[in-house]
Amino acid sequence: MKEKTMNTPVYDYILSYAGSGMLRMHMPGHKGRTFDNLLSDIYRFDLTEITGAGNLFEYEGIIYESEKNAAELFCTKGTFYSTQGSTLCIQTMLALMKRENRRVFAVRNVHRSFLSSCALLNIEPVWIYPEYSDTIISGRINLSDVIKSLEMNPHSCLYVTSPDYLGAMADIKSLAEICHSYDSVLLVDNAHGACLPFYSENRHPVHLGADLCCDSAHKMLPALTGAAYLHTGNERYTSQIKDAMLMFASTSPSYLVTCSLDLCNRYLACSIKEELAQAEKLMAKLRSTASEKYSLGCPAFDLEPLHFTINAEKSGVSGRYLAEKLRENGIEYEFADDTYIVLLFSPADGEEEYRKTAAVLESIEFRPEIKEPSRIVFPHPEKVLSIRDALFSEYEEVSTECAEGRICAGINVPCPPAVPVAVSGERISAETVRTLVHYGISTVRVVKNRKWN
Repeated sequence: MKEKTMNTPVYDYILSYAGSGMLRMHMPGHKGRTFDNLLSDIYRFDLTEITGAGNLFEYEGIIYESEKNAAELFCTKGTFYSTQGSTLCIQTMLALMKRENRRVFAVRNVHRSFLSSCALLNIEPVWIYPEYSDTIISGRINLSDVIKSLEMNPHSCLYVTSPDYLGAMADIKSLAEICHSYDSVLLVDNAHGACLPFYSENRHPVHLGADLCCDSAHKMLPALTGAAYLHTGNERYTSQIKDAMLMFASTSPSYLVTCSLDLCNRYLACSIKEELAQAEKLMAKLRSTASEKYSLGCPAFDLEPLHFTINAEKSGVSGRYLAEKLRENGIEYEFADDTYIVLLFSPADGEEEYRKTAAVLESIEFRPEIKEPSRIVFPHPEKVLSIRDALFSEYEEVSTECAEGRICAGINVPCPPAVPVAVSGERISAETVRTLVHYGISTVRVVKNRKWN
């Protein structure tokens, strides 16, 4: 691949077809015409699997050619597109583990899409609890806990979320080495880390030894919502991924989303390294300015550079108060609770975005109330039912305060961050109730059948 060049086979085909004047006697029903709305100009670029357009789930054609370009850019054994976000990628990774009859160990701060995937595949994960400090969203992974689990259960897999919603990253290199020493597989939910291969130091999970890894392109890169990558660093999975993906995927994947990934390749080849280098400089300046007033970051092995995370509690203010003031000043945040607030930058942000953020943060008035830092004692709930049985059971919704002793049914946690306090099938203890209340969750879905309660 020549430096600063990248072909875009999907985009080129769509552009050619849109201008061809071909009579569209095929789906979609809008027929590429313009209707009386501002969005309909894009309809002429929205296609389906017609002759020459390829198929997302085949190892040939223009989409596969584009995927091979992505694999070269990310330096993987194979990279495959998802138009259904990282959720489809997570379902696919777990399906591959199910086929190999591997026990799934998972670090507890998973996204709810992982739990839904477990229910669909009838997988019962074994939890590894990280060392939490002041939030359940993020925690340090104790390598000795991983070693202990895999020593007793070789030929398993480990599932890790890195970066998490706060931008905290795990020691992926060490985790990969541990997994491989026990004939086990490392899966990484890298939804928030699509930029990681393109910094001055490549910190992408596949580069560090992960076997399978998903990136949400739309979170950090210039791609449409729903655009994601499934990467493999292990040759044996390259020929299995599309078949496994098709078990869950729509048979009418969006060509607009696929095309945005194709165009993203050209951006990655031509622009991202320079723009990331500039972003790191601007972020360093923002952190230097903001650190005079705020406590930044969170406990972690490493931090994703474009996650700007304020520990509001240590700063003497509520994260939700900061969120309110940011919105009043024209800045929408990514995530906020009482303890933390996260602003998510991307290479698309320029100097003005950093300057405005610094100015607004400096202008927010509050009298710091430095309290004893809260310490999250995450409950280890009793498992009563399988995730699948509980999630598909008849349920009722009760107030959180009345849920003690009941069995969690649905995973009704807000997204972001979509990290569950109680998992389907677990008994809700007094400690669980306190944690749910702490995160502002006022109702819980519980199993209705009283024989389990």
